[in-house]
Formats: sequence, C-alpha cells, structure tokens
Amino acid sequence: MGLRSTIARAIAAGAAVLTTLGVAVPAASAADRYALVHGCYALQAPSGKYVARDALGYHANARTVGSATPFRMQATDLGRYLLYGPDGRMPSAEILGIVGATTTPGIAADWTVVDAGATAFTLTSHKTGRALVVGFLGRLGQAAPSSASRFTFVPAAGCATFPEIEVNATGTPLRGKGVDKPVKGFIDDHVHLGAFDFLGGRFHCGRPWSPYGVTVALKDCDDHFPDHQLALAENLLSGSGAISTDGWPTFAGWPRWDSLTHEGTYWKWIERAWRGGLRIMVNDLVENRALCEIYWFKRTPCDEMASARNQVQDMHDLQDYIDAQNGGPGKGWFRLVTSPRQAREVINDGKLAVVLGMETSEVFGCGQFLNRPNCDAAQIDRELDEFHALGVQSVFPVHKFDNALGGTRYDSGTTGLLVNVGQLYASGQFWSPEHCDVEDHDNEPTNLLGDQAGALYDVLKPYLLPGTLPVYPPGPLCNPKGLTALGEHLIRQMMARGMIVEVDHFSARARRQALDIIEQAGYPGVISSHSWSDRGSLKRVLRTGGMVGPYAGASTSFVADWRVAREDRDPRYTFGVGYGSDWNGLGAQGPPRPDAASNPVTYPFRSFDGGTTFQQQTSGTRTYDINKDGVAHYGLYPDWIEDVRRVGGQQAYDDLVNGAEAYLQMWERTRAAAGT
Repeated sequence: MGLRSTIARAIAAGAAVLTTLGVAVPAASAADRYALVHGCYALQAPSGKYVARDALGYHANARTVGSATPFRMQATDLGRYLLYGPDGRMPSAEILGIVGATTTPGIAADWTVVDAGATAFTLTSHKTGRALVVGFLGRLGQAAPSSASRFTFVPAAGCATFPEIEVNATGTPLRGKGVDKPVKGFIDDHVHLGAFDFLGGRFHCGRPWSPYGVTVALKDCDDHFPDHQLALAENLLSGSGAISTDGWPTFAGWPRWDSLTHEGTYWKWIERAWRGGLRIMVNDLVENRALCEIYWFKRTPCDEMASARNQVQDMHDLQDYIDAQNGGPGKGWFRLVTSPRQAREVINDGKLAVVLGMETSEVFGCGQFLNRPNCDAAQIDRELDEFHALGVQSVFPVHKFDNALGGTRYDSGTTGLLVNVGQLYASGQFWSPEHCDVEDHDNEPTNLLGDQAGALYDVLKPYLLPGTLPVYPPGPLCNPKGLTALGEHLIRQMMARGMIVEVDHFSARARRQALDIIEQAGYPGVISSHSWSDRGSLKRVLRTGGMVGPYAGASTSFVADWRVAREDRDPRYTFGVGYGSDWNGLGAQGPPRPDAASNPVTYPFRSFDGGTTFQQQTSGTRTYDINKDGVAHYGLYPDWIEDVRRVGGQQAYDDLVNGAEAYLQMWERTRAAAGT
C-alpha cells in the first residue's frame, strides 16, 4: 500500500469520527485538490500550527483546529478557490507581498491549489502568481512559487455558507437504461448562454456564472444607474418600462418574463431545469455587428466571428466551473457534445448534453453593402471548417438582416424598428418588402413613419430614395430577396459536413429555395427551432425527417403551435417536439397565464419520471410562482412544462418528453446522410 493511500485511509477514518462529533467534512479525501470543494477546513502550516485571522491579516500560530479560522472552500474554477471565512472575509493577495482580508470575492482572493505530495498542498495567487508562505513571526505572506509553504487542509467546523441560489428540487435525476436505448427528456433547441458577450458585452446585464459567485454574476449593469434612467435599451425593449436596478439578493424587478437585457440563465437555474428533465440544450452563439457598433457602451469586439469564438470558450469555461462545483473534471452535469453518440452517453448518465449552434447576422463574415457581398465561397469554407472543428453543429445562414446569403424574415414592433435601423447601418438599405397575396408570407415590419403611413405608400413611393425613412404598403408583405448563390453554397457545404440547417429567419422565399435543395438531396438535417417559419415550410421540414421546436412563450400559444406540428407530423419518424426558449436573445418568455387561477400549477409537483419533487424556486430573498411571475428565469421551465401539461394535456406532455429522442434520431439520420 502506497504512502498516499495509507494517509487517505487515515483521513477517511478521522473524517468518520469528526462526522460523528458533528464536524462538517467533505465526501472525498482531502488528498484530492478537487474534492476540497464546499468542504470546511482549517489550514495547517508546516509547523503543525493553524492559520487564523487577526487585525493585521492572517498568521499561522493557532495551536488547535478549534482556535483556527475555518474556511469554506468555494471553487472559482478547476483547482482554484476562495477561502471563505465565517465573517465573509477571505485571504487576499495585496501589494508588497502582503496577505490581507477582503470581503469582496474577486481575483485578489482567488488561489490555485496544487497537490504537493501526500496530503500537502501549495496555494498560489491567481492575481500575482506568487505563492502563499509562512513568514516572520508566523505571518502569512507571498513569495516566489519555489518558496511555497506546504499546507494541509484539516476538517473543521463553524464555516459560513457561501451565498448561492437555491434549486428547490429534491430527488435523483433520471438516468438512461443503456446508451442504445431511447432517451426520455426535454430539449431546448434554441438558447443563448453566451449573450453576456453579445453586442459589446455591456448591452446585457449579468451572466450565467462568475468565478466569484452569484453576487458578482447577477448584479445590474453599470450604466443603469441612477434609477435605471440610463438603461435606454432595457426601457425601450422591455414591456414594463423602467425597473429596479436591484439584482442579488432581492431581484426586485429582474429577472422577469419580459425583461430582454437581463440574465435569465444563471447556472443554478439551468440546474433546476436539468433536474426537471432537460436533457439536450442547443446553445446558439449569437452576435450582431451592426447593433454592437451602434450601441456606444462596450467591452468586447463587435466582429461576429470573434465574438462567437469568445462564446465557444465561455461554454468550456462554464463546463469547467460546473465541474469544479461537483468535484473535478468530468464530474459536472453540463457536458458539451459534438455527436449524437456522445449526447446519448451523456443523457444515459443522467446529465445535460449541450450542443453548439450559431445565430449571427453576418455569419462567416457574409454581410453585404448595397447588395455587394463581403465574403466569397473560399471564406465560407474556411470558417465553416473552423467552427465545425470548434464544435458547432447547426447554423442559421440568415438572421435579422438581408445578408450575402439570403433575405430575412422581418421583425415587427419595437424590436423591428431597432433591427431595421441596424439593417440600414449594415447594408446601406432599409428592408424593402413588397405586397404579396400568399398564405406563407413574411412578418410585417413597423413603418418608421408610424402605423398610418401605409395609406400614403402609393403617393410617397416614387419619392423614397435609398437611405430615407421607408413607408411600407399594406400587408401581407413578402421579402423579395431569396437565397443567393453563396447561400446555396453554404447549405451544400453544411450538408457535406453533416451539419443541421436552421431555416428560421430566412425570408419565405429564401426558405422555400433552401428546402428545395435539402429535399432534392434527401437530407434530414433541418430544424425550425423557434417558430420563425411559415406553416407550409414546417410541413416540408417534418417531411424531410427534420424537427420542429415551437417558440416557448406562453404555455397557451406553445400548445397551439404543438397541435399544428402534431397534425403535420410524418408517421415515418419518431415524433417529439422541442421548445425554443430564446433566453437572452431579445425574446420575451412566457407571461403568467391569464386563467391560471382556474387551473393553476400547484406546488409541490413532480418531474415527468416522478423522481424529483419541485417546490417554489427561491433566488436570494425572492420566491417565484409560475402562476404569478410567468417564466421569470430559466429555473422556472419545469414549472412551465407542468403548466403546458395542464393546458395541453398528457399528449402535449408526452411529445415534449420525446423531444430529446426525436432530435437525436434526426441528428443520426443527418450524419448517415452525410456519411460522417
């Protein structure tokens, strides 16, 4: 038996005694730096004495564990920690090699813990790169890593609890019955976890995680003070006007179902959705260069592909963070996957398979200006290869603007006004719809001169020059711009790589042309992921073996869209539906159901498999109720699905449960068709 194994067994035996005495200890041996997470420890110096805090900082002169300062080990990343003291103070790396005490979670309090033989560890500041040492008179300080002191983490009692959001779900997440068996569970086929880097990184408030916890991740934007008066985008886009700037812990005004610029996908909220049966999440990398450049307050690049690369790294960082909270590499429930086989393995293990997609307005640099493309086929091939290698499995050729690949499906309302200005900025032209008396037409953009301006169209049209405010004819309207030769090239190259084509956001004309190509090739890799398609196209998507995931929104509207999809389903394929939440993508969530009082979601309720019980979700000091708050954050999707069951009945519920399997079968058919 090796020395490390002997010591580990001794620690385990001692931990059992301490547990009997009511002392908090971690589940795993302290010989594993990842297993320290969330444990309560005293820090023992090489002298055998223990670290304690005093008015000057920290010293290693305490003689017993009971007289030491107990630290809660809060992971900031794999192998990195805050040492959270009982009063919220943490050892921090300061100037001149000083180790101070701070109450601010941040880089100064962030320490990399490294195994140093047997049960000893060294600690190095993430800020300064210098190691924690015991110096003169036992004072803690910093020195070169070669001089690092070796510390031992000894189980202790009396630790504080690091602030965190509650999941309010008890039970065991459903696992599979074998990797080759059909999976059960839900799929959100359209979400934007990386939107905190969207539009320059300051348009959106909050982020799904911070290395330094919820108090940092879920705070309001710097430009929203005072009293939200400078939150121009939020006040313009959200439905209820100016709101409270309070984030954690009160969440007095956000997140909420109609707030479009505040974070709704914090990782603990995603965890609650996963525990409720979410088994696949398609995370779309998102960016819009034009709107980013127009918005004046930013910290990240506006180049769409540079932003997308950042967001790929963000997802790996989030995966690492969740791994760190669960005991080490690969131990978390959030798993990035690049094939249906990997996804089945992850889901069979009871975890969440995360697929990367891309929804940008000038994908692969394919914008246009005055109808001249800014890309060519070689550039498309090069960047398609790059992002496919980075894990991207699905792509929107068109999003929001007419680009070098095809025409777009217009936005309406206030959002449409904002996007149409971006269209002018990006392409030198406003949208230019034409009247069309067809069933499958496009959305009607809002007239920039007011809703009554349509009546003046015939009079003003001869005088409207490029760049002037457009006046649109009465509806229905169609975008005359269809799929370009470059757009056809992209679709064929995606099919060659076994990638999934997203047909939402195409103009009706471009979508019909794209589906012609897909049908002629017998290619099943096509999806409408959030209800931005016409019914005729959706029938064709289902007939090719593709999939439909209606926009989540209100439970009543989702059920109506589900009924249409079920009616149009193709019996040759397993039928299941996803839901496109579009969280963080400037799309409102489901509001409180107006008739909820007559048939409310009641708490507690159980997950579809009966294995998990859900209480009302609590974030900080606020407790949410789906009947009153709607889908105020991502953690309320289990509640929303229960609401869908009450509105749509068992069949709607069952088709949602089959959503993950339907997507995987579509993905497998896609790979087979491409020979990959």
